[in-house]
Amino acid sequence: MAGYVLYGWHQTGSLAVEAALNEAGVKFTLVPVDTSKKEQWAEPFKAINPRQQLPALVLPDGTVLTEGTAILLYIAEAFPAAKLIPPPGSVERAKLLRWLMFFAVNVYEGELRKGFPDRYIDDPKLAGNVAAAANAYVERHYLIFENQLGAGPYFFGEDFTILDIYVWMLAQWMDGAWLAQHCPKILAMANAVKARPAVKPVHVSHFGPA
Repeated sequence: MAGYVLYGWHQTGSLAVEAALNEAGVKFTLVPVDTSKKEQWAEPFKAINPRQQLPALVLPDGTVLTEGTAILLYIAEAFPAAKLIPPPGSVERAKLLRWLMFFAVNVYEGELRKGFPDRYIDDPKLAGNVAAAANAYVERHYLIFENQLGAGPYFFGEDFTILDIYVWMLAQWMDGAWLAQHCPKILAMANAVKARPAVKPVHVSHFGPA
């Protein structure tokens, strides 16, 4: 397959990459890796990403990129006309990097512990405890970010970036009622993102009409 090839699946971390590629106007081929059938653990995908985790993006020259935030940063820098990231060396760029990594290493990882607690414990009887602790951990980090948001609609006001895309994706995995009560600004930002013409079809294909 020529061009960009994205390995992804329904409601996984490939969501944000799909949206970013659309925002940048990049044509790509989506190769499904059915996690419900554990295809990510099979040898064909292991050859693409030894970590056996989605997403993975193959560039036109055959280079394989993994780790969702790294892929988002690549897209933003490779297609500057889309203006998905502030200029290098700017204070805004530093802020974006801070919060993008904040969500990647805390919230995304916490969501994995929420959804797959058995992977983090030897005793299956304690899986519920792991999930509950992870949920509290994730909520704590959402509250921290909520206090950093201004009037919106995006983190940098009217300037849309890959950070907004990433938060939109993660917000879909949260309890909507909890977000509405405790993090209304994050919920408003996520809703603004999903309404964008380039993001809406991705949102609908994964979550259905809003």
